[in-house]
Amino acid sequence: ITSAVAFNILPLKLHPFSQSTPTGLDCVGWKRRFSSSVIADGALDKTALTDDVGSEEDLYEDFRSSNHRYGHPGGGGEQLAINELISDGSVVYAEALWDHVTMDDQELGFKAGDVIEVMDATNKEWWWGRILDSEGWFPASFVRLRVNQDEPMEDYPLKVEGGKEDDSSSGTRRFGMGQTTKDQMRTNVINEIISTERDYIKHLKDICEGYIKQCRKRADMFTEEQLKTIFGNIEDIYRCQKKFVKALEKKFNKDHPHLSEVGSCFLEYQTEFQIYSEYCNNHPNACMELSRLTKVNKYVYFFEACRLLQKMIDISLDGFLLTPVQKICKYPLQLAELLKYTNPQHRDFKDVEAALNAMKNVARLINERKRRLENIDKIAQWQSSIEDWEGEDVLVRSSELIYSGELTKISHPQAKSQQRMFFLFDHQLVCCKKDLLRRDILYYKSRINMDDMEILDVEDGKDKDFNISVKNAFKLHCQDTEEVHLFCAKKPEQKQRWLKAFENERRQVQLDQETGFSITEVQKKQAMLNASKQHHTGKPKAVTRPYYDFLMRQKHPTLPTTLPQQQVFMLAEPKRKPSNFWQNISRLTPFRK
Repeated sequence: ITSAVAFNILPLKLHPFSQSTPTGLDCVGWKRRFSSSVIADGALDKTALTDDVGSEEDLYEDFRSSNHRYGHPGGGGEQLAINELISDGSVVYAEALWDHVTMDDQELGFKAGDVIEVMDATNKEWWWGRILDSEGWFPASFVRLRVNQDEPMEDYPLKVEGGKEDDSSSGTRRFGMGQTTKDQMRTNVINEIISTERDYIKHLKDICEGYIKQCRKRADMFTEEQLKTIFGNIEDIYRCQKKFVKALEKKFNKDHPHLSEVGSCFLEYQTEFQIYSEYCNNHPNACMELSRLTKVNKYVYFFEACRLLQKMIDISLDGFLLTPVQKICKYPLQLAELLKYTNPQHRDFKDVEAALNAMKNVARLINERKRRLENIDKIAQWQSSIEDWEGEDVLVRSSELIYSGELTKISHPQAKSQQRMFFLFDHQLVCCKKDLLRRDILYYKSRINMDDMEILDVEDGKDKDFNISVKNAFKLHCQDTEEVHLFCAKKPEQKQRWLKAFENERRQVQLDQETGFSITEVQKKQAMLNASKQHHTGKPKAVTRPYYDFLMRQKHPTLPTTLPQQQVFMLAEPKRKPSNFWQNISRLTPFRK
């Protein structure tokens, strides 16, 4: 409690589990048990907590004068409840939301979807857990506590696969007033889905009304571009989620929750949920912008004043902004658990099964878009390394390197052959020439618009168009202009790889059109600007470290101090094969000249 501000917080109602909400930064699964009253030394009290700028500035001044530090512990009640259960001999299980990849033998590595026995939750950021014979520290914010803790651990992996139980006898046990154990488990999951959605709506409303509304009043502190960077499209998400939760409420059977049919709601909104892609992709930028602003005290005090005026729980703004990222990751896990406790004869079974696949596809789409946006920085860096570049930037039309390699290009009219490096992007093929002395330097020569071209496989032998003998050849032919380009690979397998790459390029273009994938002009310009700065300094920019530092605030010296290498948007799916972007480019065209 500072001299200027006192927090009047009601006692935490102990609740053994967080209703499947990730711990740490995300607290939307908790009922709002905090009632924050702002009491200044002078006249400011609850009645002064209005939306007008004056009261907010008064509070801001109180914070500034009191040198209040910007820190948000949070999560204490949940930790206490978990540790009490552990002390009493109960077994507490958690599911991994994201991969935790570590090289430290004191840390516990796992993949998204793994089930972890929580053995010690004393520290709010790092818990001690066990998987089979392995024990170690793991980040608390990477997991969700299981809804049905009384389910035997050994049964869980058997049930989660495909959502079906191996032991059908378990569904015949009775629980309470005539309900089977499985029905009660389904009731727990349904109640969790409904309650967390209600809390999530309140959370989004708090951000939109408590932060964005106040920030827009302060044009002297924030530009519209800054607000777009910090909050992304969270207002669009809020509008979408309000409609979604209304649809869920209509399908919720209050008297018999296990009979609720919610699967159709997820199917109905699967397309709308794709708006999370833009938010997730922007989130690292939001964290870096917040990190920059909160180095200035007036922004620290302002954000804290916004939180108190809205009577929000004691978590920093970056923590609140992380929850939409966590939310879209949780849907497949919740639906997998719901399917697990839904009998095949249940009217909701097929819809839940389809909804699970649909939400996995949404998550995969978000992952893919995130990867594509990460690639535009690499493409911009690549272009900045090419000498004598002419014409528009690659990013004007392209966002993905499909394939690259060396080919012999044969041109009319003298059928002159030239050794060139070719880089196939979506929509265009870029041709470069190697420096005669410095083979790691490339010079821009030309490009071909792939949207106008058809690919022709050429048999070995004499080509009638060019009147020369060719081997491992193919052509690019433009039907509109009758323009023809002849290419020869050194080996048959190289030719086949190129032909396959051209198929992939067309498939990628079609997929982008179907999913509406695009890169904004701002993102393109920012990528080229970053590449230009990096090119001039000759030093790589550490763009990811601030983001992860922001995501995991590690302050305890006795616990692991290395940064967890999580995959924020990766769910319980097989890992995507690493992109061969750098293998294709960096080995051929190092950026250092």
